[in-house]
Amino acid sequence: MGHGDEIVLSDAHFPAHTLGVSHVVRADGLKVTQLLRAILPLFELDAYVEHPLITMSPVPGDTLDPFVEASYLEAIHETNPQIVDFGREERFAFYERARKAYAVVVTGETAKYGNIILKKGVTPIND
Repeated sequence: MGHGDEIVLSDAHFPAHTLGVSHVVRADGLKVTQLLRAILPLFELDAYVEHPLITMSPVPGDTLDPFVEASYLEAIHETNPQIVDFGREERFAFYERARKAYAVVVTGETAKYGNIILKKGVTPIND
């Protein structure tokens, strides 16, 4: 992945194959929080965008489970304490963005609206 590329960590119900995503990785036995904890120590988030983490907005009449995003933020804060909140995309805009992502990792996550996009930044050089 290069800077600006995006990767989707999706819930178990995400239609990655139906959307025609070119790189689909199966991680059926893992939850999104587990993957966030594994990936983020090695993955620089994009510092040049307002929201390097994007979640799906609820469909009108639907509600989000606040525990889902709270658990994601808890995992994210282990490496990125500066992150305050997520950007949001309407459902079909989220799907369109996922089509263009570097990859979609389909997890075993069963939480409703358990999808998140991570936008990669420039990896710092440590001399």
